[in-house]
Amino acid sequence: MLKIINPATEEVVQEVPTDSVSSVREKFARARENQPAWAATPLVQKLDMIQKFRGFLESDKEELARILTTEVGKPIAQARNEVQGTLGRIDFFLAKTAEILKPRSVFKDSGIEEVIAHEPLGVIANISAWNYPYFVGSNVFIPALLTGNCVLYKPSEFATLTGLAISERLQRAGVPVNAFIPLIGDGAIGSEILKHSVNGVFFTGSYPTGKKIATAVAGRMIKVQLELGGKDPVYVCDDAQVATAAEGLADGAFYNNGQSCCSVERIYVHAAIHDTFVEHFVETVKAFVLGNPMDDNTYIGAVTRPAQIDVLEKQVADALTKGAQLLVGGKKVTGRKGHYFQPTVFTNVNHTMEMMREESFGPLIGIQKVANDDEALKLMNDTKYGLTAGVYSATKARALGLMALVNSGSVYWNCCDRVSPRLPWSGRGHSGMGATLSEEGISTFLQPKAYHLRG
Repeated sequence: MLKIINPATEEVVQEVPTDSVSSVREKFARARENQPAWAATPLVQKLDMIQKFRGFLESDKEELARILTTEVGKPIAQARNEVQGTLGRIDFFLAKTAEILKPRSVFKDSGIEEVIAHEPLGVIANISAWNYPYFVGSNVFIPALLTGNCVLYKPSEFATLTGLAISERLQRAGVPVNAFIPLIGDGAIGSEILKHSVNGVFFTGSYPTGKKIATAVAGRMIKVQLELGGKDPVYVCDDAQVATAAEGLADGAFYNNGQSCCSVERIYVHAAIHDTFVEHFVETVKAFVLGNPMDDNTYIGAVTRPAQIDVLEKQVADALTKGAQLLVGGKKVTGRKGHYFQPTVFTNVNHTMEMMREESFGPLIGIQKVANDDEALKLMNDTKYGLTAGVYSATKARALGLMALVNSGSVYWNCCDRVSPRLPWSGRGHSGMGATLSEEGISTFLQPKAYHLRG
């Protein structure tokens, strides 16, 4: 049995039966046997099922948000935002899939026609994440299902109830029980899935786990897509709107307790405006309400994984030892139940410090003063990650020039921590490989077939 623990109260919410070696084997066999029938199901029927699923998310938003907040500690307002925001992603997939699937004639003369068509990969493993289970899950299982794949879906053990709620609503919408199959358990169950001959593995999580997955399936010549972590930098130029940048970046750093792969994790500020920026930034962070995640006014909720508090404490201690200046926070919240960490802001930081090199994945940020654009760019690229990066500047050409030189899958001008269904979501280096979202995020679940037709 898997114990579901509320990170805000440390109480056991529920105990859920887990899968086993034999049940994983049985579920894979079911998916393999039934995948051809699911692939042959007319697209119009699949679209109707996903449209109904979308309707359930919309009508059940409050219930689903409360389940999410209970098991991951996400503030309830942010949980509602996640469920609501998923609707737009589903709309994109509903609108675009038929276009992607349509065979395309690329050459024709009196003797021969050449056509490109697409077929599903087959059975895929979707090993999902807890921090945004609706976002990162739907980025995979919605286009995978629409393109004819059967999905073995393993939600994170920290978002199990949400995963089961998703599964129940997909089945209620008409998706066959053998087309979308949940697998419940911890990392051992994820590893067990990889022992079977799936046609693709789509994982969202940490770099160490992503590396293990890539190693486990190496040599099998299957699609492997990894959405991993980040150490996302932002540079605030001397011509930026200081207050606007400070407020936006405080939100980008601390939304969802900083537990986002695209959270702002490093801020570089031009020396000419550094002190003013820091003043506005700290003022904004001090106004964030830390408390019960079920309270509508709460902005900083509980840290989902207790082990992450140890990581944050070590990064704080390392920074202090190396001369960083602590302006706000820096400690685990004591005197109350639950796993809470104070929103924490450092200045006088540098790249000898762990907090400026390794993913924090919590409510902690370092702000470093830089002399010019060249220094900022050098520091932004001084990382093994490459997920997102941003520039705040009043000059578009200046920002575009810097963004073009940053080694990152997504770049932002005067914004941050933003994802669009119309744009590919991809990482470089230790931030992963492959892309979800956009038309590429549909095509990734397909394999092309070339037709040479002589009439």
